[in-house]
Amino acid sequence: MAVCFGISLFSQSKINLFLEPSDSLNIPRRNAVVISQTSLGTLSLIGLNQLWYADYPRSSFKTFNDSKHWLQMDKWGHAFSSYQLGSFGASTLNWAGVSKKDQLLYGATLGLGFLTAIEIMDGFSEEWGFSWADMAANAAGTGLYIGQELLWKDQRMLLKYSFHRTNFAQQRPDVLGNGFFEEFVKDYNGQTYWLSVNMNAFLKTEGIPNWLNLAFGYGADGMLSGDPNDLDYLNQNRTRQYYMSLDIDLSRIQTNSNFLKTIFDVFNLIKIPFPTLQVDGSGRIKWHYIYF
Repeated sequence: MAVCFGISLFSQSKINLFLEPSDSLNIPRRNAVVISQTSLGTLSLIGLNQLWYADYPRSSFKTFNDSKHWLQMDKWGHAFSSYQLGSFGASTLNWAGVSKKDQLLYGATLGLGFLTAIEIMDGFSEEWGFSWADMAANAAGTGLYIGQELLWKDQRMLLKYSFHRTNFAQQRPDVLGNGFFEEFVKDYNGQTYWLSVNMNAFLKTEGIPNWLNLAFGYGADGMLSGDPNDLDYLNQNRTRQYYMSLDIDLSRIQTNSNFLKTIFDVFNLIKIPFPTLQVDGSGRIKWHYIYF
């Protein structure tokens, strides 16, 4: 047992050492990050082209105004994805000891570059088109990350995500998802996007735990189609929903374990369930004892 315990401690020590960010440029790490991210991004675009776009005819490049679709839930999804991919890109370059300037220049724009490539693919598809509204949302997500780094050198406001299942997906599984994992991505009725604000970063008080955030959420309900004027779904009871809740910024929990820090960073994109106040677009107030 003592031998096993010693091996376990040695393995944990090796993992911690590997995950510790370099204090200067580590060229092998930097090269590994660049090669892996470029390869993964390329393979993702190729796979997306085969699994998604190959089923629809191509067209000449065109634009498409979908700014009113899905009560802008898809736009929040674009901003969230751009922010999180940018955060991931910057974090991996920080691990490699790349300078802060290059982290922001190359890492934080990872999400914007990847989502722009997808948007261009949309532009050449007969089914969709290049959306300037999507591009604005992509830029907003990247801008939120870079702007905070330039202003505070700290992410005081996080974009987060939460999800609960609804009965709308059962009515249109081809559009809103068939099964939990598809619904997690496709069913905008069950998604909520949050701006999670660290109170202590602004108030500078010892009375509030450093990891406790105040979160403001946006969601929507009653949507069976993205287009509000879809003739097949004119009876949709579409409504916006606004939320206020508490949250935990896992990245601010103190630990000496680089492994735990990495785990916390991975799961920090998910809003922690808490009691939540909801206000519908009609002004109706609802209290959730726990909200996902």
